[in-house]
Amino acid sequence: MIIVNDEYVTLDTPDGPMRTHIVRPAAPGRYPGIIFYSEIFQITAPIRRTAAMLAGHGYIVAMPEIYHEFEAPGTVFAYDQAGSDRGNELKTTKKLVSYDTDARAVLDHLASRPDCTGKLGSMGICIGGHLAFRAGMNPDVLATACFYATDIHKGSLGAGMNDDSLERAKDIQGELLMIWGRQDPHISLEGRMKVLARLNELGTRMSWHEVNGAHAFMRDEGIRYDPELAYSLYGLVFDFFHRKLGEGDLSALAPASTETRH
Repeated sequence: MIIVNDEYVTLDTPDGPMRTHIVRPAAPGRYPGIIFYSEIFQITAPIRRTAAMLAGHGYIVAMPEIYHEFEAPGTVFAYDQAGSDRGNELKTTKKLVSYDTDARAVLDHLASRPDCTGKLGSMGICIGGHLAFRAGMNPDVLATACFYATDIHKGSLGAGMNDDSLERAKDIQGELLMIWGRQDPHISLEGRMKVLARLNELGTRMSWHEVNGAHAFMRDEGIRYDPELAYSLYGLVFDFFHRKLGEGDLSALAPASTETRH
């Protein structure tokens, strides 16, 4: 059993300071790092619980607040219509390049930590799946897991709603794990097949899973949660990251990081 600790770091970005939540094994040592992207609601309780599960399997998990330039540190939107409206508004207000520079800031932080092995992965849910997909375009990201990644097929992420994610998929050098819900109204069969066709065209190393689930079937709150499905798919994720990122080094002591902590 691995007990986890959590902390916060404040990272500099071109758009101002970005509060980033860190969850890591409590035992001293060095571990692979994973940037984990939330839904549009930011770092909610279900997101934190998922991060704790990842960390408990031997990873340093960093969760950036994706709307840090618009909202006060620690802001979380409720799982209601108002929260959904605000999250969706900011999704297409934020500049596309800002999502990418945020990712680079988190990856650089993870790589620089004395308690990180330097092996990096990305993971995300909903908009976070799309952001993890884009994070995977960084050459040092070895493995990327995307759960029902929204808007890749529409190219509508960021201000102007004209992203280049499908075009830039050629920059993904690591392996992808793509998971979709067949009953997800936000990502149609046609949309999923558009993404699959592009990745096949590029010869991307990946595995592709479509399951009988609605949008947010992984979230352990709300009527769409499917515990049995979530349990089986988390197993795929843990196996995937273990294979691609390896194990931590429990014999190495980890001195404190120099980043600002709160």
